[in-house]
Amino acid sequence: MTLLADLLSTVFERRYRQPAQRVRDDRPAEDLAEALVGSAGETSGLALAGDLLSRFAAMSDDEKLAFFRHIATALNIDPDAVRTTLAAYEQDPSKASYRAFMAAAEPRRQELIRRINRMPGTTEALVRMRADLLRLGKGMPELEALDQDFRHLFASWFNRGFLVLRPINWQSPAHILEKIIAYEAVHAIHSWDDLRRRLQPADRRCFAFFHPAMPDEPLIFVEVALTRGIPGSIQMLLAEDRTPLPAEDADTAVFYSISNCQAGLASISFGNSLIKQVASDLAAELAGLGTFVTLSPIPGLMRWLAQEDPDWQPATPEDMQARAAHYLLTAKGRGNEPFDPVARFHLGNGAIVHAVHADADTSQKGQAQSGGVMVNYLYDLKNIAQNHEAFATGKKIVASTAVQALAKSAAQSQA
Repeated sequence: MTLLADLLSTVFERRYRQPAQRVRDDRPAEDLAEALVGSAGETSGLALAGDLLSRFAAMSDDEKLAFFRHIATALNIDPDAVRTTLAAYEQDPSKASYRAFMAAAEPRRQELIRRINRMPGTTEALVRMRADLLRLGKGMPELEALDQDFRHLFASWFNRGFLVLRPINWQSPAHILEKIIAYEAVHAIHSWDDLRRRLQPADRRCFAFFHPAMPDEPLIFVEVALTRGIPGSIQMLLAEDRTPLPAEDADTAVFYSISNCQAGLASISFGNSLIKQVASDLAAELAGLGTFVTLSPIPGLMRWLAQEDPDWQPATPEDMQARAAHYLLTAKGRGNEPFDPVARFHLGNGAIVHAVHADADTSQKGQAQSGGVMVNYLYDLKNIAQNHEAFATGKKIVASTAVQALAKSAAQSQA
């Protein structure tokens, strides 16, 4: 994939190479944005896009915020034009009236983003631009509306059909391995030796999604352990002195860390496709694998307990385990969705709550987030679609009888 991306990049660069003596356009960034949207020539548009991105990269946060506010308002839709063209379409539906309505209903700032993206190598710059927008625009309605334009376009540009699944191993390029260390968001990788223990042994796997426009930037990656049986402790799974298992002897694939890498692609869903694709590929590679589970943190548990019962203290690890099961099956947030973000993700993908383990994460982070409790979400490949449908339509949480019993015991102890 990297070779193909390099070839495509070379073709584009040769086609659109700008004259070496071209004078940089020093107009304000807001003027460059207006000019880019209104430009008719392809070459002039590319030059404007390049100047605009260079200007934006050098801005302070205050300058970026002012730029975002400008394009959010100056390049917004015209409500009167939308109403007029919609009325015309309702009165006389036709190709022309529909085209007029579509043109009025789409803000010009979407076309600005598209035109910036015509320049080779700018997709990654736009992802960084959206990261700045998300960071700076929280709580500002006009900027949150602008983000919907980025999100709408990115959902098309980064859909599953464009993504490439690549294995990451100890032989992968160093600059990719460095990014795996930097982007790991669940269980920190403390050294190159730590990384090697996660990639090199025969019972370890790592896979990442890449996009052809960003061939050296992983979008999301998952780390997998091949085991016999379902593990209940992350420290045991990652122990330095463990004995590797021959891959062909494994009966379980454990997804123990999933990390999104690009802040500018927040809310663009890749994880569900990643897990299902990796599970399918591993099942094809290793006939002995019959179980696909996660070993997941429960990041909202301690926060929820502090809200629900600030004075409660577990007498035993089993008390903590039971309260965690009760939390996973009953704690709800906005829209009747599970309160826990990791639960929302896996249940929405069609997994079930399979097992809950006390003292499963003894790290400082694990204790602070969930009192050391972790959970296995089970991906039953035959029932994923059914479970997903039940969750999507009725927010039904499917759980094993063991987890249901734990949750019931916690509820009874509170009564």
